[in-house]
Amino acid sequence: MSSNRTPIAWTAICVVLIVGFLYFFYTPPATDIGAVQPIPFSHRLHSGVKAIQCEFCHPYVGRATYPGIPPVEKCLYCHTYIIAKHPQILKEHAYFDTRTPTPWRKVFYVPEHVFFNHQRHIKKAVACAECHGAVETMDRLKGQKFMMGFCIGCHRERGATLDCWLACHN
Repeated sequence: MSSNRTPIAWTAICVVLIVGFLYFFYTPPATDIGAVQPIPFSHRLHSGVKAIQCEFCHPYVGRATYPGIPPVEKCLYCHTYIIAKHPQILKEHAYFDTRTPTPWRKVFYVPEHVFFNHQRHIKKAVACAECHGAVETMDRLKGQKFMMGFCIGCHRERGATLDCWLACHN
């Protein structure tokens, strides 16, 4: 019986090492950052360093159901003058010149059956960072799938309605 312990121990050690290697080999180093966008956009630079308010780029957030993805014209409002010849800004000009919307990749997801109204939350002084995190510290936004527990927890903290059919599922 004791003669089997050594090979079994070495086999177990090898299995652990192989699993560990495969985990670290196949886990990309950038799992804490979001999707690659067609034009690299740094929220850390724009929202953090330059202190541009969320509403400047997402102008509909306070008066519409959806915050809206910034149109190419919004980017060129500044970048016609600021680093206008940068290769990524030239790509933005190409979208503008061909009247093609920039194909931004979505990073925040709400289930299909949920109706989330940004306008209601802005009117109740819910800061963008409460749901989206400290975007001013992120170059690329890490994607998030919002689940019901997240919303219920926030509603309970604020004493907001928990009547699902009036609030979210209409």
